Amino acid sequence: MKIYIKYMVSTRCKMTVLAELEKLRLQHGIVELGEINIKGKMSEGKREKLRIALLKSGLELMDDKKSILIEKVKTVIIEMIHLPNGMPNTNTSDYLSEKLEQSYPPLAAAFSEVTGTTIENFVIAHKIERVKELLLYDELTLTEISYQLNYSSVAHLSYQFKKITGLTPTYFKQLKEHKRRIVLENI
Repeated sequence: MKIYIKYMVSTRCKMTVLAELEKLRLQHGIVELGEINIKGKMSEGKREKLRIALLKSGLELMDDKKSILIEKVKTVIIEMIHLPNGMPNTNTSDYLSEKLEQSYPPLAAAFSEVTGTTIENFVIAHKIERVKELLLYDELTLTEISYQLNYSSVAHLSYQFKKITGLTPTYFKQLKEHKRRIVLENI
């Protein structure tokens, strides 16, 4: 029996869900982002206890098929952006269609209807968050980051970054260094 969980988008979320499954002694298979495969049947009582426990952690059980689909789209996008060797060199629409085995136009329409934003804007927002993360790690150059996230150029990445954050990537990185120096001075 598959259970779908809203807002489950990180390893920390997976650990939280696994802990709750253990507390409730629920047998399960692999826990993926946004989805758990429960072995056997789950009583309504245990389902309700799981729902309440997950709510305390900011996670939600989902029953609505459209909501489940949207969470799958979000999960695939987030996983795509965080691939260790960079994003695949393909269109997001093709990637989603292949991963979810569905035509893109209905996916895009449902996504926009439920979230109030387009898949493209969701991708851009998450790519910019990934850029911030990579800038903070300070392991890659801006050129390497733009290549890893399939930007056509550093200028394009910088344009989107500034449009979303109001800062240039270079200035964002300088702010991080400035804050770090202040923290070190206060130790």
